[in-house]
Amino acid sequence: MSTENRKLINIATAGSVDDGKSTLIGRLLYDTKSLTTDKLEAIERNSKQKGFDYLDFSLATDGLVAEREQGITIDVAHIYFNTDKTNYIIADTPGHVEYTRNMVTGASTSSAAIILIDARKGVIEQTYRHFFINNLLRVGHVIVAVNKMDLVDYDQQAYEDIKKDFEALIEKSNYTKDQVRFIPVSALHGDNIAGGSDKMDWYQGPSLLDYLEGLEIDESEDNSAARFPVQYVVRPKTDAHHDFRGFAGKLYGGKLAVGDEVTVLPSFTTSKVKSINFFDQEFDEAIPGSSITITLEDEVNVSRGDMLVKSNELPKSEKQLSATICQVNSKPLRTGAKYILQHGVNQVLAKVDSIEGLVHTDFSGSEGTDELKLNDIGKVNFRLSKPIHFDPYQESKSNGSFILIDEGSYDTTSVGFIQ
Repeated sequence: MSTENRKLINIATAGSVDDGKSTLIGRLLYDTKSLTTDKLEAIERNSKQKGFDYLDFSLATDGLVAEREQGITIDVAHIYFNTDKTNYIIADTPGHVEYTRNMVTGASTSSAAIILIDARKGVIEQTYRHFFINNLLRVGHVIVAVNKMDLVDYDQQAYEDIKKDFEALIEKSNYTKDQVRFIPVSALHGDNIAGGSDKMDWYQGPSLLDYLEGLEIDESEDNSAARFPVQYVVRPKTDAHHDFRGFAGKLYGGKLAVGDEVTVLPSFTTSKVKSINFFDQEFDEAIPGSSITITLEDEVNVSRGDMLVKSNELPKSEKQLSATICQVNSKPLRTGAKYILQHGVNQVLAKVDSIEGLVHTDFSGSEGTDELKLNDIGKVNFRLSKPIHFDPYQESKSNGSFILIDEGSYDTTSVGFIQ
């Protein structure tokens, strides 16, 4: 199959210390023949130096010196590999609580997640946090890989007990059971990674790779309206296209077709879609995820940062909003603090009106607090200097999220998901 016809799947991984996440990713790379010869030779050499009688595949991913020395994952690394059908990008994220912000970063662009659980330890506190973040960021598919089955003698009951505990967690989330898949694996020995396992004949489901290969990733969002943020105004001013004026960007949410009446935000002027262009081709309709150039029937003022929406699908336009915040900066967020709120490419001034509470990542609720510290997740109310045009994050990932920027240092302090 040509590379042009391969689908693309972005995957976030999460696991607690010594759950074998790096080994699992390394095994996937090895089994799909994605490791270069020099990398494989380095793994073989380092494994022998450590006295292992097996290949230590974690060396394929723990790229930082500190990671290799401690045997843990610290930074977010993006790892690329492919099969005949699919291109994969894995965001290898750390699982420790002090790296919650890194987990949010990795999961923010992912359509699937692999959560590792050590078969000996079962569901632990960090498992709750990993699942909570995937639930918060609306990652569409979750694979629970019960790893190190070799260390429990491939015992089915150990797997079933973990599955039962995790299913109780699903009941507290926004996921349905068919969005979560359980697979017993041994990353070290390759059981149920790219192929089956003769040691777990009691498991009749697909291997990890087979399940990923069968995933259908839909960039459209259920019941979501079309949102087209303008990234660039196209004015060629050539002899052939002297009067051409198009608006380039990526379409999110729903479809957009020639003839649709659209409203330009924030001006609220209206027009109709005249043409939809992709390079030198024209289309009658564009689907979510398409990077296109749109022309309008009327000469209306549209600039970078404006958004085109269907006139019968207007977003909310308000100067107050409530959001779930993940604090990604060491400077705490406090009531009364002022920030620059960046929504898409637009920036407005924002003031923290109140902090409703610190959210517990085990789905047990929240507690009162007067500040959010680094890696905390909480619910916050804001007042804005002017309205922004948004959708709740549950309806639109692209139009329901923002970042907060410190006015003085211009550092990113927080990531927000509008309620």
